[in-house]
Amino acid sequence: MASDLSTYAAAQILKFVPRVRLSRAVGRLCDRQVPAPLSRLASKIYCRAYGVNVAEAEAMSEPYRSFDEFFTRKLRHGARPIADVPIVAPSDGLIVAAGGVNPSDEITVKGNNYDVAELCGSKAAAQRYIGGEYMVIYLHPRDYHRVHSPVDGTAANLRSMPGDLYPVNAIGEKHVPGLFVRNQRLVIEIESPELGLVTVVMVGATIVGRISTPLRAGDMVPVGEHALSPPVQVTRGDEIGVFHLGSTVVLLLEERERISWATGPIRYGESLVRG
Repeated sequence: MASDLSTYAAAQILKFVPRVRLSRAVGRLCDRQVPAPLSRLASKIYCRAYGVNVAEAEAMSEPYRSFDEFFTRKLRHGARPIADVPIVAPSDGLIVAAGGVNPSDEITVKGNNYDVAELCGSKAAAQRYIGGEYMVIYLHPRDYHRVHSPVDGTAANLRSMPGDLYPVNAIGEKHVPGLFVRNQRLVIEIESPELGLVTVVMVGATIVGRISTPLRAGDMVPVGEHALSPPVQVTRGDEIGVFHLGSTVVLLLEERERISWATGPIRYGESLVRG
């Protein structure tokens, strides 16, 4: 009861916090270059606080130039083997929900129903997911925050959707109705020869100043729909997005009975195949 009261109180306070402006301001601070001693100290404190395994990170010849550079650090070669299966985890994190997309075009996360068309910003795409499957992966602050293609296929379309930046944690889940569809999102659609339409939805959150993608030039994807011309061929494990700070990935799959519905920790590149 005390925990419920504390999260409720925090949620009420958050309503009056300028979440988007705060996130943008923090993002600008994280982008600023800092002296090497300060960079080392900040990285050390963060790693100790969250249990970050820096041994997995790509070796650097000099300290990270900014906190954002540290947070979006790449992994050393071979740190994440890519499973030889049709579909793999797109990111590190905790699988908090998985299941089938119901006939009403909804998915359920922590007892809350979400309309897939609203989540991914396309009624046509949502129709293809009815009877398909979904998975929700929460990225903890200690996790690696780059997102990768879960399948082999063709990335042909991006959709940047405006919204708020509520926290994607116990506070937001319990007290912000329609949390995922209220927050800013970047939708990446991949056509897979074997699995049909596969969509990766990157959901923003408080302090996540931006979401970027190497699939399109520029630091951020402008709001709206963007066809990739020419389309980009991707293979399992190719990088498709970066959280500048972190949040949540929603994976949508047109095919049924292909992915495991088990919850728990996962690392990018691991198999999601059922059975």
